[in-house]
Amino acid sequence: MVVCGDDGLAHRLAAELRGVYREQVTLVVPPAGRGVRQPMAGRARAASAALIDRVVTAVNRGNGGSDDTLAPGERVVEAAEPTEAVLAGAGVERAAALALVYDDDETNIRAALTARRLNPRLRLVLRLYNRRLGQHIEELLDQAAELAGGGGTPGRGGAGGADISTTVLSDADTAAPALVATALVGSGKVVDAEGLLLRAVERRPPGPGEVADPGLCTLALLSATSNDPAGDEGSEDSGEQGPRLLPDAAAVAAATGRGTVVLEQLSYSGPPLPTRRGGPPFASLFSRRLRWSLAGLVAAVVALAVALTVVTQDNPLHATYVTLLDLFAINEPAHHETTGRQVLQLLSMLVGLLLLPVLLAAVLEALGTFRTASALRKPPRGLSGHVVLLGLGKIGTRVLTRLRELHIPVVCVEADPEARGMAVARRLRVPVVLGDVTQEGVLEAAKIHRADALLALTSADTTNLEAVLYARSVRPDLRAVLRLYDDDFAKAVYRTLRTAHPAALTRSRSVSHLAAPAFAGAMMGRQILGAIPVERRVLLFAAVVVGGYAPLEGRTVGEAFRAGAWRVLALDTAGSASGGEGVPGSGLVWDLPDTYVLRAEDRVVLAATRRGLAELLGRRARSAT
Repeated sequence: MVVCGDDGLAHRLAAELRGVYREQVTLVVPPAGRGVRQPMAGRARAASAALIDRVVTAVNRGNGGSDDTLAPGERVVEAAEPTEAVLAGAGVERAAALALVYDDDETNIRAALTARRLNPRLRLVLRLYNRRLGQHIEELLDQAAELAGGGGTPGRGGAGGADISTTVLSDADTAAPALVATALVGSGKVVDAEGLLLRAVERRPPGPGEVADPGLCTLALLSATSNDPAGDEGSEDSGEQGPRLLPDAAAVAAATGRGTVVLEQLSYSGPPLPTRRGGPPFASLFSRRLRWSLAGLVAAVVALAVALTVVTQDNPLHATYVTLLDLFAINEPAHHETTGRQVLQLLSMLVGLLLLPVLLAAVLEALGTFRTASALRKPPRGLSGHVVLLGLGKIGTRVLTRLRELHIPVVCVEADPEARGMAVARRLRVPVVLGDVTQEGVLEAAKIHRADALLALTSADTTNLEAVLYARSVRPDLRAVLRLYDDDFAKAVYRTLRTAHPAALTRSRSVSHLAAPAFAGAMMGRQILGAIPVERRVLLFAAVVVGGYAPLEGRTVGEAFRAGAWRVLALDTAGSASGGEGVPGSGLVWDLPDTYVLRAEDRVVLAATRRGLAELLGRRARSAT
């Protein structure tokens, strides 16, 4: 396996392949000390200058697969650019899979085109932020592999031959559902990919006399130390006290006093934010005082028309027409009419004089509203129960889009007026506070004292921590989600915050930690739908074709279930060669009976641990050979 990247995701992905799947990995990274890479356009592309004449072979024995050091036999190639010479030196021509996870889309696309030419049988995994472009690139590279005679099965889930598919993933899309769900009450961890929607919700232990709702199925048992500030939840070696993924029915029944993660329908219990379409609504075009003035003038006109009908015994429609003529001073003076008619004409002209400034004010307000429609909105005065989102970079933008899709009120805080997500915030009409979150008064402007949750998603760990600490000083019971990269630092922060604020919900999330399992699974050739965090561990969802998997093919759903490793959740009849005999309906069928026999052509949705998926893939590889 070859992994090329310039940030933390590359190191986590290499560790995932090395520690979970036991693969030999070549890691291509920029030279030591090099900062964040700029876009590739305008940089030197000379192959001779790109490859640094240094290949580091690991010497630390007994590593155990940590993120920052190398396992025995692993190679690290330091290169400024993933040019053809660099890829050839990394062994792409002999590799089974290549992951391109640079932060720049152009760099990944350029390297993918080069790698496909070097090895048409290579399985490619690309990290692209632009989803539409990613779909086109995926189709282009698969077609190129097929025309180049790579053999195997371009695409996903092929039952025979080598899998030479191209998979385009986004770390932002993979992590956004988990970040959104963690901050919301009544909603769960969501995985949405290729039309398949997976929902997981965290539930606390039932109280005395209560009966726990198992939902569709139980995915995990939470740590026994969830309420202990000194607990070691999420650790890989925490034993029975830690979270148990994919437990069987006996384990669920025996685990009293432990929370669970179950599948169920998505819901949101907070205040909704109406979706606005087609530009500013009528209520935002005119101020409340102006709307009352217009309503009063309309009522006066109606009253004058009714009075003229009574005085002159005229037709109501004609009387309204005459009143409007008097209103705009274009009717003949009522010299020879009755006194009542003359008085009504004078009153109509007076109302007409009052109407002109009101109409002018309405026009000016409407023009001002349309002129500022593309400008950033400020948080409304009475806003409460909202989510404060810090950072509108790649991750923050995806999280903002998800929150608005759920009609959840959001207030964003961003220091850079040219940030990636500012245009999205303007389009979605989301209030934005411009300023450094570490400065006094910025969080107050975002109404943090009336917010329900805080999502600190900037790229700086210390900034996120400072923002959460200050927000907790303003509101101790605020739900807070921090984006932290370092696991040890995240665990220490989590324990300290939980000890200091036991009544508040605190969660730490790492984007690369959430995204790495999905990228690693795609490199193994399977279609990974997404991942959900269970404390500091990860549960993967994959859609696979049963054919070729001995633990699945020919077995019933109940027999195929392996506690702590994998579990068949649903049958995708739309993606199966057969709709599934004995299974009603079409699409995604969740209520599969335990007696249903899995056939080779069936396409199923699996929930699996990382090691369980690795074992399942290993059995497929051994059976193929």
